[in-house]
Amino acid sequence: MKKEYTITVFSEHKVGLLHRITVIFSRRKINIESLNTSESEVKGIYRFTIVIRTSEDMVKSVTKQIEKQIGILKAFYHTVDEIVYQEIALYKVPTVAFANGDEVESLIRKHNARILTIEPEYIVVEKTGHKEETRQLLWELEPYGILQFARSGRIALTKQIKEISTYLKEIDKHHQETANDVVTY
Repeated sequence: MKKEYTITVFSEHKVGLLHRITVIFSRRKINIESLNTSESEVKGIYRFTIVIRTSEDMVKSVTKQIEKQIGILKAFYHTVDEIVYQEIALYKVPTVAFANGDEVESLIRKHNARILTIEPEYIVVEKTGHKEETRQLLWELEPYGILQFARSGRIALTKQIKEISTYLKEIDKHHQETANDVVTY
């Protein structure tokens, strides 16, 4: 049974790593629904947040394959109920849409969105929320004219208590122990 999973990958900052990760999905004919990369809370460590729809067996397999890549420190997968997540969406709406009463302004308030910039020809609105929420505002703004629309990939944090810095310290300790076990001749 296919479900939505969020894969979080922690890596070093290596050229070509994103390509190697996406090839893992392509070979298995898995679409990436959302992809976001950023720095993590640990200096020098980067976070990939990848959303896919697949079976649990496949997400386990993909996560293991990702971890085998050079430059990957750790990869985890989570179901939607194991994470806290958001996306951000930007909507460029013609300024004239605001001239015809308070409808658009009320719509923006109803969705807890905010106006980022007002220009003579357009207004840019920002909405943070889940994909369904940002999509709903898009549908409701469409009758007024959408000049442009962009939505970010998912950003997510796990609900579990153990922090990534703890995992990274464990990995570093293991690497140091392994290096000390190597016998030189």
